[in-house]
Amino acid sequence: MRYLDKRADVICRELKQLSVKKAVPIESWEYKKGFWLFPSKADEDAMPWEPFDSKTMHWYGPDAHCFFRAKARVPKELAGQPLWLLIAPELGMTKDSTKNPQFLLFLNDSAVQGMDINHREAKLCEEAMEGEELQIGLQAYSGLDFTEFRLEAELFVPDLETAALYYDIWVPLQAFGRMDKENQDRIQMTAILNEAVNLIDLREPYSEAYYESVRQARGYLAEELYEKRGGYEEVIASCIGHTHIDVAWLWTVEQTREKAARSFSTVLKLMEEYPDYKFMSSQPQLYVFVKERYPQVYQEICKRIKEGRWEPEGGMWVEADCNLTSGESLIRQFLYGKRFFKEEFGVDNKILWLPDVFGYSGALPQIMRGCGIEYFMTTKLSWNQINQIPNDTMIWRGIDGSEVLTHMITTVDIGQNIKNFFTTYNGRLHPDSIMGGWERYQNKEINNDILVAYGFGDGGGGPTREMLETSKRMEKGLKGIPKVRQVFSRTYFEELRERVEGSKRLPVWEGEFYFEYHRGTYTSMGRNKRANRKCELKLMDLELLRVLASKKGLSYPVEKLEQIWKKVLLNQFHDILPGSSIRQVYDVTRTEYEELFAAMEELTTEALKTLTEDSENISVLNTIGMETDAVILIKEEMLEPQLLKEVSEPSKEPSGLWLSDEEGNCFPMQRTREGFLAKVKGLPSMGSRVCHVTLGKQAKNPFILTPRSVETPLYRAVWDDQGNFVSIYDKREEREVLAKGGRGNLLRMYEDKPMAHNNWDIDVYYSEKSWDITQVEEMDFVEEGPVRATLLIKRSFSRSSICQRIHFYPDTMRIDFETVLDWKDNQHLLKACFPVDVHSTQAAFEIQFGNVKRNTHTNTSWEEAQFETCAHKWADLSEGNYGVSLLNDCKYGHSIKNGEMTLTLVKSGNHPNPQADREVHYFTYALYPHQGDLVKGDTVREAEQLNRAPYVVKGTLALPSFCSVDCKNIRIETIKRAEDGKGLILRLYENQNARTRAVLSLPPQITRLIPCNLLEEEKGEAIPVREGRAEIVVKPFEIQTYRLQ
Repeated sequence: MRYLDKRADVICRELKQLSVKKAVPIESWEYKKGFWLFPSKADEDAMPWEPFDSKTMHWYGPDAHCFFRAKARVPKELAGQPLWLLIAPELGMTKDSTKNPQFLLFLNDSAVQGMDINHREAKLCEEAMEGEELQIGLQAYSGLDFTEFRLEAELFVPDLETAALYYDIWVPLQAFGRMDKENQDRIQMTAILNEAVNLIDLREPYSEAYYESVRQARGYLAEELYEKRGGYEEVIASCIGHTHIDVAWLWTVEQTREKAARSFSTVLKLMEEYPDYKFMSSQPQLYVFVKERYPQVYQEICKRIKEGRWEPEGGMWVEADCNLTSGESLIRQFLYGKRFFKEEFGVDNKILWLPDVFGYSGALPQIMRGCGIEYFMTTKLSWNQINQIPNDTMIWRGIDGSEVLTHMITTVDIGQNIKNFFTTYNGRLHPDSIMGGWERYQNKEINNDILVAYGFGDGGGGPTREMLETSKRMEKGLKGIPKVRQVFSRTYFEELRERVEGSKRLPVWEGEFYFEYHRGTYTSMGRNKRANRKCELKLMDLELLRVLASKKGLSYPVEKLEQIWKKVLLNQFHDILPGSSIRQVYDVTRTEYEELFAAMEELTTEALKTLTEDSENISVLNTIGMETDAVILIKEEMLEPQLLKEVSEPSKEPSGLWLSDEEGNCFPMQRTREGFLAKVKGLPSMGSRVCHVTLGKQAKNPFILTPRSVETPLYRAVWDDQGNFVSIYDKREEREVLAKGGRGNLLRMYEDKPMAHNNWDIDVYYSEKSWDITQVEEMDFVEEGPVRATLLIKRSFSRSSICQRIHFYPDTMRIDFETVLDWKDNQHLLKACFPVDVHSTQAAFEIQFGNVKRNTHTNTSWEEAQFETCAHKWADLSEGNYGVSLLNDCKYGHSIKNGEMTLTLVKSGNHPNPQADREVHYFTYALYPHQGDLVKGDTVREAEQLNRAPYVVKGTLALPSFCSVDCKNIRIETIKRAEDGKGLILRLYENQNARTRAVLSLPPQITRLIPCNLLEEEKGEAIPVREGRAEIVVKPFEIQTYRLQ
């Protein structure tokens, strides 16, 4: 017979209505505007409670907190039965949980659970007593939209028997959307459901006859459907409850404190009702938020963890961006993240859980393995615009050869066509989603078990009762439907390894996971990215300085450094650092970074004062782990007054002052607006030079300047009337750097109107409309001397303006573009373009602890998709014996295609932050032509020198090199105090994919190096240090960590 499935659906919907037996509205509320942690705290506040009539009154946002309370007396008709609360706020046009009100429910001053559009019901008690007074409190948040809401609430008694029958029928019905009408499993299930429906007597709901029929129908389904057609285990869906909570996005970090409390309370409440329910949550930062505000909720979490029902897993302190974050910061994400879970819960994380991050660096596998992480999970790569990652279960091999077992969740939305290969980390435990996830899964030949993380997320919320009721029935293993089991993610991965390990069909993905989407996140909110870069570098300087100062008795500020690091790590969350959050988030980070810089400056000043003896000398301290040359600035107040009298007033003429070091080297000084410049050469690795200033003959001018050119001993550069370079001629190599007819440092503005996700995306068609910025308001040399010549160019265009000081140096090919950009344009990109005369099918881009090669052509759709890519401090295009590097001090968006090197300087999207990047930007980038490839050309050193200036102090700061290495491809990254306080930690890496035998030079008191993993846990045999020297072998792109003893 036709339409029997439709008939069952009609009856099912009626059963759902009958699942609420009795209800009484709560209409008389009181409220206060404001935020309090508990109702009792709201009571203590002097502000009076005001009446709130839920029938006639509204409350509204944006960004509004209210506290509601009601005293509900249990009426006779609800007594002696389970009592529940329904909250049904009037909603806007959208069902998006991020744009609707959210509540934390309190009963008698104790937090019960979170309530939102997806979690409207809460069980208050198992058996209500007549006349009992319930003190109901609602901590309410409106969201950031300006929307009015009514508060509709009622006490109700559920009919649990009817509800159970409803789910018995509803669950198999939901599977039919993934089954053809001629599918035998569907046909047989329809027949069984029809017979069950025939047993239900709906003539007098809630009568004895009705309940008897409900029991008969349930018994029939239990036997005929869930038993006889159960036990199917050919396909398994391993399910774990989850709620993805963005630490900030369309809300602030402060609001996330509330979201974590609401979501975690809901999980705990559902665990009381469903003993088989298992849940996992990553991000220790969220646990800290809850522990600080609601210690009793936190204690319940601890209890569930001990019971084996709550899984704290995920690896990192927060789910951090993996494109922009530095290598050292990624290690600290794991260090603090894993340590928290180990110390608080006794759990050693093994999974990197990053469902929503915008691309995954090829350095990650080695960092993961070095931090004891064996498995990787994401879903985000399924959002690729063009190419589908060809596997969902695979080995991911990093740039050094490290491998981690990777599984990508394949859960789809309800009703989604799997030809759309999108998957979600906010999965529904629903037959349609589970079946669709198995259909979507690409590696069925090696694995029959998929991982499902279910629960509402982004703004939190988590699993619902409907999902848990569904799980109870899908755990029976209905034929034709994957069998559900509740299992920890760690258990899933361990079993997955057993199933696939050694399989010839287990695929391998080599290198980075480039994300074909959200390419604008390399650039959006440039101020924030600049602050992060500066913080990362300043922290490494600070740790070294405090190590050095501790040798002179200054204490190492363990707690203060940890506080700074944790704030930096928090702001590396994958919607904060990429620039994809609301304006209010960046108002906060501006203040936080200012505070961080002030705190670091104070700690740095303490260290430098400890290390410096009073004298008239000028000391220069290099914190980089390699020998460097650096242009330093000496402020006038550092010089002896007599010397200042002897020199001329500020002008373009050389000053006649010289800076001499203890080895007799003399460096000419040049007066500028800010003080005196000198280029000090041969600064020792992590060491200092003590110098003094003398008056001498004027240094020779190394430059030949004309209004449209500069000539140095190394090159000649020519620019046109518009200030664009038309020639950079390398005198040593006798070759032109720029492509024929090309214009170097051409600033080009593009219309930037993505299809979606405005502050996230740059779409491939952005290049269709552009404007070359050629207007020049001012162009003239403003500095000339023995250290550098500086060309000033000021431009105005559209609504914005840019001022560039272009620095030319006599002893390096590097040309610096020190830039102040006052950007006021909406939905436009600005790029700096350098077409170069270098032919190579691949370019190199710096990433964490190494670099990756990317093709410069578009032969395939994979290369076509990489029209904007991420690099850290440098990108390089080299042919066999010559190359050009593009360096920067805080930019990340690059493109190198068909000989054109571009750096994206600003992107001004308008959602979710309508004012993103409409402000003044400060940054420097540099063009660096060089002999040989990037190794011979010393690109890494030049990039480090651009990013990390030495410290210049008045007085005697005499420090020999603390640590150095004799190979330029070995980079000493970090010197710090060991986390356990026992000795020092040294971290280095190989940066050019070359196995290298090297010699480390160390302080004489160091007698041995103890190899450690990245978490500073000792491993392997100690390496002896003899007379301050230790021999090491470093594999390609290997990161090595040692404890110095």
